[in-house]
This record gives sequence, structure tokens and C-alpha cells, in this order.
Amino acid sequence: MSNSTFAPTGVSYVKAPARNSVSDNAPVEALVAEILSAVKARGDEAVREFSVKFDKAEVAAFEVTAAEREAALAELAPQTRADTEFAIANVRRFAEAQLATIRPLEIETLPGVHLGHRVIPIERVGCYVPGGRYPLLSAPIMTIVPAKVAGVDEVVACLPPNAHRAMIAGCHLSGADRIFRIGGAQAIAAMAYGTQSVPAVNKIVGPGNAFVNEAKRQVFGPVGIDQLAGPSEIFVVADNTGDAEMIATDLLAQAEHDVRTRVGLITTDRRLAEATLVEVERQLATLSTANVAGIAWKDYGEIAVCDSEATMIAYSDHIAAEHLQVHTADPHGMASRLRNYGSLFIGELASVVYSDKCVGTNHTLPTMGAGRYTGGLWVGAYVKVATHQWLDERGVKAVAPPAARQSASETLEGHRRAAQLRLDRMQA
Repeated sequence: MSNSTFAPTGVSYVKAPARNSVSDNAPVEALVAEILSAVKARGDEAVREFSVKFDKAEVAAFEVTAAEREAALAELAPQTRADTEFAIANVRRFAEAQLATIRPLEIETLPGVHLGHRVIPIERVGCYVPGGRYPLLSAPIMTIVPAKVAGVDEVVACLPPNAHRAMIAGCHLSGADRIFRIGGAQAIAAMAYGTQSVPAVNKIVGPGNAFVNEAKRQVFGPVGIDQLAGPSEIFVVADNTGDAEMIATDLLAQAEHDVRTRVGLITTDRRLAEATLVEVERQLATLSTANVAGIAWKDYGEIAVCDSEATMIAYSDHIAAEHLQVHTADPHGMASRLRNYGSLFIGELASVVYSDKCVGTNHTLPTMGAGRYTGGLWVGAYVKVATHQWLDERGVKAVAPPAARQSASETLEGHRRAAQLRLDRMQA
């Protein structure tokens, strides 16, 4: 199932999804509005109450101290720390390369008319770091590291109070300036409005559950957000060269994130479709996280068979999957024809898991069809490209007459006067 009603024709299902991940978003608007209002009015007091109510956590001090950071770091196994630093280095390297493509601009479009833009880092960013079912050490890397590369003055991280202590170490290694033990919608409220302990930020980034997502939606406006991220998604586009075992393995790897993960195969080969269905069930029998992955597969898993390559491409673009793997005879050729996705994994050697953890691209990506209009989180999300202009007398002589005439035709006399005044003084 997709956000859009109109799927392309020529698609049949070996396994159709039983439920719709979009309409299954719980109606949490009213509760989130109540949380936001309370935190805005009462600050830390309300945050503390919600931490007890939702996280079952009594938090004496929200901010993680320098000593607590060092203690969490010391508890990391040496190999875990080395792997985390490897991932940080890769994400930083790619973010630096991306930032290098965003350049300031100065151009003289007409004689005397000078236009340009500056690339300005956002002053303070809030990174929500989900606790999740497991200690996801990659999560803080993806939101905090690009912010530091972009030159953000202060990066504030919030993570649930019952999150694994290793997550504190992950935030620290990634470069968070301040870390707070606050989770859920109350964390979004604290970062959006500010409390006695938490400074108000200019933009909030990072994935979370339905309550976090709804809170980001409701605070958007005075505070920026990266995107509204729903449950994770993975789809594989494959022809008759696809490997059923590999496809099934990759689908289940993502399905173990959450019982609402959306996973699927889009193929032109019915034999591959049927073999993948068998292979998924075979692997679930021995998968230690089958209690999560199995539910996701039962409810949201799908295998679609398309009557042609063109239909397969059209259906993939219709789905606009968060993660899209390409397992075809000519994966690069196929990739060049796809346009709607969060991130693309070209060829069977490029697993989503590599990006999830350490390859260097960001794993905070659009879901629920948002890949039709946006890409994922990147270093550019942490800067503003702000325009400017300046004119000399030649520029005024070129633009003032048409600006005055347009203003007059729109009956905006104040505009006309402002346009004409400079020209009149110059001519006088």
C-alpha cells in the first residue's frame, strides 16, 4: 500500500501487504498537543512528569555531565569504540565532500546589479536520538556529525532517559555540545520552546516514534525540522538475476527494526518472487529477532510481480521507498532510470546495512512516499543559503523604471514611490 491511490497497472502480488503503514499511524495529535502545551507553560516540571509517565524514569538532572560522558565512554568495549569512530570518520568525510559543493555566490546579472548568496550555518540545532529496541550507536552519528561539519554553533542532543548508556558515549564521540536525558514528544517540546534546563533550538532533526514525529509536525514553523519520518522501509528492485537468499536476508535485516517496518520486493520474475517468499519464511524460523521481523513481514511485507521492466520502474517510483536496492543485470543502468527513493543501493554488494551503520551516507531518510519530493538528511540541512543584493547607479537606472511601472499597475503607490525615489534623486 502507498500514500497514493493510483498505482500503475500491470502489477500482481505473490504477497500483498495486509495493512497500510500510512493509515496505521495512531491518532496521537491530541495527546501530543497536550504535552507540547504543558512543556511550553511549565518547562522542566512538565518534562519531569512526562518522563515518569511515559518512560517510567525519575530524572534528577536532565543534562549529562562531563563526568558521566567520560564514564559512558570508558564502558565502551574497545572494538565497539573503534567501530563507532570508523563510522564517524566515514560520515564526516562524506559530509565534508557534500559541504564543498555548496559554495557562496556573487554575480553581476546586469551592469550595476550585484546578486549573491551566503552559506550560513544554523546557530543551534537539536538532534533527537531514539532509544529504540536496541542501542543504535549509528543514530547519533547521522544527526550530530553533519551538524558539526556544517559549522553549527551548538548541537543539543536528547535521548530517552532509559536509553543504553552506550548511546551517551555515541553522542559524545559524535560531537554533541550538550546531551539531555529526555525522550518522546516532551524532548521535542523542550528543544522547540526551551525550558529551565534545555535551550531552545532553531531546528530539530532526527527520527523517532509516532509521538516524536507528530510533535515535530506540530512545532514546525517557528522551529525548523528535517522531515517527518515514519516506520522504516526497504524495497528491492530485481530481475531474473536476483538472488532470493540475499534479497530475503536484506528484507529481514530491515524488518527487525520495528513491527511496522515496510519491506518488499518488486520484480519482473515470478520464479524469483516465489523463491523469495519461501526464503523469507525459512530464515524467519532461525532469526533471533523474528518476534519483530516476522510481524513486520506478515503485516507490511509485499512481493509484487510486474509485467515489464517499465512497469517495475513505475511501481518503484510509485512506492518511493526509503531504502531502494537494485539487483538487476545492469544495476547502474537501472539506477539511472529510477527517480523516487530516499537512498539508492546499486548492485547486490551494496546492502542497506552498510549505510545504516558506517559506509558514510546518512541513514535518516524520507518515508511514506516523501521520496517523491525530498531526499534524506545531509549536511545542507544544517546551513541556510541566504541571498543578498547591492546596486550602484547603473543598476538603479536599469531596474527602477520597470519596478515603478509594475508597482503602479498593481496600484501599490508606496512601492512605486520607493522605486522612483532613488531614480529621482540620481537624476536631480
